[in-house]
Amino acid sequence: MNWTEGIQSAIDYIEDNITEELDYSEIAARSACSAFYFQRIFGALCGMTLGEYIRSRRLTLAGSDIVSTDEKVIDIALKYGYSSPDSFTRAFASFHGVTPSEARQKPAELRSFSRLRVQIILKGGNSMNYRIVEKEEFTVLEKVERHTVAGGQNLNTIPEFWGRAHREGVIDTLQGYASDRSCMLGTCYGNGHTDCEEFEYGIAVQCAPDTVAPEGYRVNRIPARKWVVAECTGAMPNAIQQLWHEICSEFFPTTHYKPTYEMDIEVYSDGDMTAPDYKSQIWIPIE
Repeated sequence: MNWTEGIQSAIDYIEDNITEELDYSEIAARSACSAFYFQRIFGALCGMTLGEYIRSRRLTLAGSDIVSTDEKVIDIALKYGYSSPDSFTRAFASFHGVTPSEARQKPAELRSFSRLRVQIILKGGNSMNYRIVEKEEFTVLEKVERHTVAGGQNLNTIPEFWGRAHREGVIDTLQGYASDRSCMLGTCYGNGHTDCEEFEYGIAVQCAPDTVAPEGYRVNRIPARKWVVAECTGAMPNAIQQLWHEICSEFFPTTHYKPTYEMDIEVYSDGDMTAPDYKSQIWIPIE
């Protein structure tokens, strides 16, 4: 199964079971990757979270049921996963701009959010600079926090983490152990957690294998892997977030490479991260 087929298979599963309780791990299994990485890819590819897509589709179908059937509002609410008429009415009004009863009492213009279909669209002949690198096992020292993809929170909390790391001396501490001081690493681990929305993200440096971690930090060994290394130019965090979108929407769908879904690493060079010519990289292990 290729990248595009996997994402479409997961979307088809959602649509076929839209009135059932949806398990994110089961959805992700249709695309042959972990629940965390599926949500991360889905967000980069579609511009919304998986939860937002499911809610929008359910409320679209609920609106159709409200105006085209005689079903009770409570029955429609339960059908689309709402435990009470009040919670359904609030969500319905927020999405459609009118309450369910108002939609039935008078002709109302309801919002429609259509089903997603994955397509590869060639546009503008854009190119992405990348190379394939074979790298032996190496050791990192990292300061790690848990983050979540729920509601796209990680797009804000990770830049905030970096800001605190600079202010609170974390960067200086890490640099004191670095075997290569020309860059900092952002290490993202998405596998091995029971919560399919949470993941570990580390601010790290490459270090000597025998490094002893100071209190509050940890040493981790990154296994030998083949990596795709994508080049990025631009101010943080927008440039690296845009590169993630290009990787998910253009690179993997149009090449024979497939990520291993173990982890990924962002590499930040020394310099002004707000400058338009700032250089960074994304490393993704591949099969």
